[in-house]
Amino acid sequence: MKNLYKNFLLPFLVSLVLAASALPSFAASLTDYGENVLADSLFRGTQYSATAPATYYVALYTTACSDSAPGTEVAVGSYARASIGRSLSAWTGTQGTAGSTSSGTNGTVGNAASVTFPAATADWGTVTYWGIFDAATGGNAIICAPMTSARSITNGSTASFGAGALTVQIDN
Repeated sequence: MKNLYKNFLLPFLVSLVLAASALPSFAASLTDYGENVLADSLFRGTQYSATAPATYYVALYTTACSDSAPGTEVAVGSYARASIGRSLSAWTGTQGTAGSTSSGTNGTVGNAASVTFPAATADWGTVTYWGIFDAATGGNAIICAPMTSARSITNGSTASFGAGALTVQIDN
């Protein structure tokens, strides 16, 4: 099932793109956990988990993450994952506006408001990858992706993704 899903269904169903001037990145890939949850939910009638998360959390990495292994997440200088709610108002629908169910034709949703990390109180290092988790700490990695260009986060700087910069496309 996983090979069928990864080689056939995944390229046509899920493409995640993060575009931001402050923190640019490549198209993302689902982690093994994310692939399994999506496949089971879409095709096997299972629920995401006992309770689907009300909030997702964006993480920053200084080393590579992959679909099967975490990278080195920033862990110094007041770093905390940035939150984005799981709601109609937190994400734009496929028609490009927040607040109602999707009715567009491009399969793309995006963050409706800025996603901002706490100001660094020490150098965080060079951010090379990002991910999305289902918990503020620990939890399950759902997405992992490289940045298009690395960014050094230094003491006193703030990293953020503007509204509409974090987009998820479920389409080919």
